[in-house]
Amino acid sequence: MKKGFISVFSIIFIIVLTACGADASGDEVDSDHIVVGVTAGPHEEIMEKVKDLAAEQGLEVELKVFTDYVIPNTALHEGELDANVYQHQPFLNNFNEDKGLNLVSIGKAVNFPMGIYSEKINNIKDLQEGGTVGFPSISTGAPRALKLFESAGIIELKDGVKNSELTVDDIVKNPKNLEFEPLDAAQIPSLLGELSIAAINTNYATEAGLVPTEDALVIEPKDSPWVNVIATREELKDDPTLKKLVDIYHSPEVKQFIKEKYNGSVIPSW
Repeated sequence: MKKGFISVFSIIFIIVLTACGADASGDEVDSDHIVVGVTAGPHEEIMEKVKDLAAEQGLEVELKVFTDYVIPNTALHEGELDANVYQHQPFLNNFNEDKGLNLVSIGKAVNFPMGIYSEKINNIKDLQEGGTVGFPSISTGAPRALKLFESAGIIELKDGVKNSELTVDDIVKNPKNLEFEPLDAAQIPSLLGELSIAAINTNYATEAGLVPTEDALVIEPKDSPWVNVIATREELKDDPTLKKLVDIYHSPEVKQFIKEKYNGSVIPSW
């Protein structure tokens, strides 16, 4: 009798444990409550707007705010988040490859457009031969800057190289014999007077009093490869609640909020 009781109890325990395990793995999202990770700043502010609109539709969006670029993806993978918004697609691709994860994009968010700036010229066509070109030295910033320089027509890059893997060694045409100088991204605005032109990330440009849509000689388009994305786990990519979140994010109200608040330094990408 005891043996039978123990067997029944064991089966019940296994069923309960299995159910809890499915819950913990985050294989489905609560239809009226989701947890979204964002980085502090514009992503947080935009998602606060999304949160307010979602509440009107009966969906509670709980925000978790991070100050680094690793933990939001780790937390998403481990099921602490249902989605996150803070990274562009090349960063997500590299993170998946480095960590052996399978996080996926379910929608575009915003672009913090990199621009080409100068204190010496007012048109990229006036760039003189032999000029010095500054660009971010970080692994995600350098390829982005090189693609921007190519779109501006001042260099040509080798075909067949992944965007995220581009280096100055992939420059195959440099008709003005420009010198490319990798620099700390945060320091480029203060060094702009010493350079012919420079590629500057939006956050550092705005900190220096520059308005990307007004002051940049050339600026990334809203459909650039470095558009930020809404990410989740692969098994949740078709979840209806997350689709609802994306739809709210892509609403006219959110687009208007972004345009009014950021004055062109943050661009809706949908």
